[in-house]
Amino acid sequence: MDIKAKISEIVDKVKNDENIAESFKNDPVKTIEGLIGMDLPDDQVEQIVSGVKAKVSLDSLGGLGNKLGGLFGK
Repeated sequence: MDIKAKISEIVDKVKNDENIAESFKNDPVKTIEGLIGMDLPDDQVEQIVSGVKAKVSLDSLGGLGNKLGGLFGK
């Protein structure tokens, strides 16, 4: 399984579907296993959860940075 590809796929779903985002926030492991459609070993699920959280946080900060830059004329 290409974990990086799965992370990108899940990040898109989390960012574009409020229900999935809420589910991921409340129970990320169950949400990821549901999106992938299989029960994965804990270490793989944790890698995906960490990757998705990091990517979503970075994307959120990037948007925040753009907004803040606009406030300061950048």
